[in-house]
Amino acid sequence: MLRVALPNKGQLTDPAREMLREAGYPVAHAARELVVQDPENDVEFFFLRPRDIATYVASGQLDIGITGLDLLVDSGSDAEPLLELGFAPSTFRFAAPRGTVSSVRDLAGMRIATSYPGLLSVKLAELELSAVIVKLDGAVENAVRLGVADAVADVVATGTTLKQAGLEVVGDPILVSQALLVRRAGAPEDIAVDTFVRRLQGVITARSYVLLDYDIAESLLDAACQITPGFESPTVSPLHDPDWKAVRAMVPRPDLHKVMDELYDLGARGILVTAIHACRL
Repeated sequence: MLRVALPNKGQLTDPAREMLREAGYPVAHAARELVVQDPENDVEFFFLRPRDIATYVASGQLDIGITGLDLLVDSGSDAEPLLELGFAPSTFRFAAPRGTVSSVRDLAGMRIATSYPGLLSVKLAELELSAVIVKLDGAVENAVRLGVADAVADVVATGTTLKQAGLEVVGDPILVSQALLVRRAGAPEDIAVDTFVRRLQGVITARSYVLLDYDIAESLLDAACQITPGFESPTVSPLHDPDWKAVRAMVPRPDLHKVMDELYDLGARGILVTAIHACRL
């Protein structure tokens, strides 16, 4: 049985469960359940603190898990990314009181407060920068005002909270994170893991593409296919009128309306869009 770790709270939880449901794994559970059996798919799901998932997976007690890149790096565990999942984005950055620090190099020797000491240690070593790490569990932005730190290293979204604390971002992002599927480094190939990954890849692709159908005059078919080359190649079918063809192709969702405009201007008609709920490519 495949043993999978899932986050039990935080910004990873709902998107992870939604992706798994779309992949055919019914993982809805009561708030107090720690383990959910899925006998139909021969999978057992364990709901854990997101920070602990990489550690459990690296130990080999669980086969794979969903966590954030930031939490993976912070754990220092022997786990590695298997698949980027594309949700729960976050950016980890340095911040200091406005006007006190002009570059990251100026942080040398300072006390830096963070909830991610492992991640920060990795970055400081990469920068060859010596600083004192002050570990906190939350409300890192208040550390400078309360006198326990000179700067902070934390997840930054809009920066509003930092500004309210009198801080400003310093330098480039330390890390740009997202949700990952992880497994133990060096783990042997596993058919069950491969199946799980394929299902998630199918969901990711289905969310990224739509099916586009349209009719086009045969004389314009080659030009139309250049606009919609499809994932491998568009499907072209005859119509009752021998001078026209029906075309179906996968189109990247972000490009959809631009592609539709280009097709209409070319002469395509009957342009229809269909959502893709699952696929294998």
